[in-house]
Amino acid sequence: MNPYITGSMIRRLREERKLTQLQLAERLKVSDKAISRWETGRGYPDITLTEPLAAALGVSLIELFAGQDVVNTNRSFQLLKTKLYVCPLCGNLILSSGEAVVSCCGITLPALEADPADDGHACRVERVEDEYYVSVGHDMSKTHHISFIAALRDDGCELKKLYPEGPAEARFKIGGARRLLWYCNRHGLFQLSLH
Repeated sequence: MNPYITGSMIRRLREERKLTQLQLAERLKVSDKAISRWETGRGYPDITLTEPLAAALGVSLIELFAGQDVVNTNRSFQLLKTKLYVCPLCGNLILSSGEAVVSCCGITLPALEADPADDGHACRVERVEDEYYVSVGHDMSKTHHISFIAALRDDGCELKKLYPEGPAEARFKIGGARRLLWYCNRHGLFQLSLH
């Protein structure tokens, strides 16, 4: 079995909660020898024990599986540090305003890395009165299309969902808009700075 939960994390969390190996074992209805094996990496908890273990250690299942605490160090978040996650199974789009551990359909998702536009994903931006008119010169078939276009601004994120066989275009208010993002369902996330 792969070490999906690190023994050092189990030990650290147990000690932070001032629990002995025996006390944790009693909560989980296992032996203290089992806890010792987990903490030294000579064994791993059974999958049926992961939820009770996370609860006993005071962390989420995602934190337990990630092997690290999910701590909000982004106290005064900046939307320009927004991270996007897209589930490859259901297409769910998740936004976070900083680092996060995100899971959908039972898998942990990596944050999308935005690339500058290439020839096949070029973005055109026009000013029309108080708006940006954004269009992406891209095929919009059912199997290959732009899924969304988003404008990140100082005080929020405006996202426009696009549909196959429709136009790859959107309008966004100019005020505070700093960066455009658009997502190709085959090639990933692209970006363009507006300033």
